[in-house]
Amino acid sequence: QLDLLWTRKQNVMYNLFDWPTQKHSKLIILAIANTMDLPERIMMNRVASRLVCSSTLLFRIWDCSKMVQRCVALPLVCLLILAKPFPQLFGSVVAALSGDARRCLDICRRATEICELTRQKNTPEIVRMAHVTEAIDEMFSSPYVNAIRNASLHEQIFLKAILAEFRRAGVEEATVQQIYHHYVALCRVEGLQSPTVSEIMAICSRLGACRLLLVEASNKYLHMRVRLNLSQDDVMYALREE
Repeated sequence: QLDLLWTRKQNVMYNLFDWPTQKHSKLIILAIANTMDLPERIMMNRVASRLVCSSTLLFRIWDCSKMVQRCVALPLVCLLILAKPFPQLFGSVVAALSGDARRCLDICRRATEICELTRQKNTPEIVRMAHVTEAIDEMFSSPYVNAIRNASLHEQIFLKAILAEFRRAGVEEATVQQIYHHYVALCRVEGLQSPTVSEIMAICSRLGACRLLLVEASNKYLHMRVRLNLSQDDVMYALREE
């Protein structure tokens, strides 16, 4: 997961991609990244120069129909007696919450277990959307999710700004300054007055105290690096409108 090896000086990535270029080296590096143009976007020239002989293979995100097609083909889901509208509804829900097919299968598995627990003895039961909804709520319910739902409006906007910057950069780490630009834009959309830098730092500090964020200590506040302490899927689920 190349995104996670990013450092400010990028020494880790440089050394990694430099090894195959050494004389008599038989090492082949296969790297996975969420950002399609990661070399052009974040790599320094000295690191990108190590990729002269590299090739790139792009994998597109699964949409709802593909997710349903792949999941229903697996043995685990073939055990389910599916109601007719179930695959489409289920695929839509999971695709909206997460593009990760593994999360999709986890929800399937838990929905099956809930169905088994609630059915009458010796009576076959159909896995219904209610079971899936319960499984999704259970999977995404955590103290962190509840903390986000009970956070102030500006704290929630700050989290939305973090997600926006992560999507833009393709890296799950950003500086407060990068997040601030998205924050101001979101405040304009909501018709709210943009906060000052000190107010932004206070919001960041509160979210860090709740352990929703991991904040790097730095004397230059706007250059502090911020990471989420939970998955982006959980944040999106907590921020979605009922």
